Amino acid sequence: MDTSLPSEPASRPGLSHLVRSLGPGIMMAAAAVGGSHLVASTKAGAIYGWQLAALILLVNLFKYPFFRAGVQYTVGTGNSLIQGYEGLGRGYLWVFTLLTVISAVVNTAALLLFSASLLGYFLPFESSSLALCGVVLVTCIGILFAGHYKALDGLSKAIMATLTVATVTAVIIAASNGSVAPADYQAPSPWTIAAIGFIVVTMGWMPAPIEISSITSMWLKSQCKKQTVTAQSALFDFNVGYIGTALLALVFVALGALVIHGSGTELSASGVGFSHQLVGMYASTIGEWSRYLIAVIAFFCIFGSTITVIDATRAQLPNHSDYCKTNQKRIQKAIKLGSSWCLLRLYRLLLSSLKH
Repeated sequence: MDTSLPSEPASRPGLSHLVRSLGPGIMMAAAAVGGSHLVASTKAGAIYGWQLAALILLVNLFKYPFFRAGVQYTVGTGNSLIQGYEGLGRGYLWVFTLLTVISAVVNTAALLLFSASLLGYFLPFESSSLALCGVVLVTCIGILFAGHYKALDGLSKAIMATLTVATVTAVIIAASNGSVAPADYQAPSPWTIAAIGFIVVTMGWMPAPIEISSITSMWLKSQCKKQTVTAQSALFDFNVGYIGTALLALVFVALGALVIHGSGTELSASGVGFSHQLVGMYASTIGEWSRYLIAVIAFFCIFGSTITVIDATRAQLPNHSDYCKTNQKRIQKAIKLGSSWCLLRLYRLLLSSLKH
């Protein structure tokens, strides 16, 4: 497929136009900065210090062309990557849809449970995980139904701005206090057989799964319907989001390296448990006042991923073929009902496993 960008007109868009064009790239960043940053990057710093920082940057560099291809294809053809799959044959589209539905149910359930667990930090009373999952889910769906692309665009920018300011502030505070690791501490080496599993998982989710490129192309197509988008503005938006996620990954590595690395604390194996552990470690190292600062960072990390994944699931419904165009409402209703049933079943399984 041709992913070359069309030639630009003689007059280049100004900075104000480029800033106004920010949207799909920031939404991609909000989806990416979730478990891969809060858990994987922070754990990398907590266990190995700064040893994996260069590898994290290299992985983001090597994946850059694959994520950029979705933007180039949409700007060059006016179609999304999903429409490109359909052009290859209906079979490709349905295989993609099947994989998307399976991934969406599992990812949404995990992210909702993660968000609900972190939301509990801000409530003055105890509440069940299932009830908090429902609150997060209804909030996400309400925001998307109220304003859809415009609402998600504005929320993603607010989330990324809050997340960036809060995270950088936390790192500056931690750096001013110095590392907790003793001067003679010997960090374990990541270049061993035992560390291969952790490195593979971390690199695979960094900055996000590759299917995010198809989601970004859908958001870019929606943006093109609402405002003028040029090749330069689309790539500027994408670069801001992508490079921003790569730099934030290093910031989260710094969080782990400065606050947990060398402390002798045994890290929780689960992402939810580790996030709670991270909040507690910050409160004990920097001060109790920092507990809610880190809790805000953790919550916005996961909530941003949650709402973008829910919207991405809706956007990727197979509504491009003739059959689906004719029966679009029926298909969407069936998928929503089926997904809701699967999510509820998965929540109950997760909750029962946690109780035991």
